[in-house]
Amino acid sequence: MAIEVDARSKRERRGPKLWRVDAPPGSHAEIFRAARAAGVRLGWLELETTVAMPADLEEAASAGVLRAVAVAGGRSVAVKPMAGEPVLRDLLREHFRGCKAVLVRGAVEAEELRRVEGGWKVGEGEAVSAEELIADL
Repeated sequence: MAIEVDARSKRERRGPKLWRVDAPPGSHAEIFRAARAAGVRLGWLELETTVAMPADLEEAASAGVLRAVAVAGGRSVAVKPMAGEPVLRDLLREHFRGCKAVLVRGAVEAEELRRVEGGWKVGEGEAVSAEELIADL
């Protein structure tokens, strides 16, 4: 079942633009570089992932903590127990504040972003460069 995008208008929502993707993060490196050069923050969201959570963090989350966090090597990872199915609006608010767009890999109702000859295409739009894609945000 796909997570639905909030039905409110874009103006009311004020959240990041969502792009559904199928390819892994490395396939979008050109977009990430263009965003970084333009000072635009992007996010990446994996839905329905099979990635195993770090054992110690999973144990802490299962024991009832609000959130278990590990930090090392300039990165952090957090594990938070959830009651029920994820709510996209809540995920975006909690994890992607300040992002202009979030690339979502998984079942979500959003326009598809894909690599095409001549650049990148969102939905049925025209092919554009990574820089144009970011500038349009």
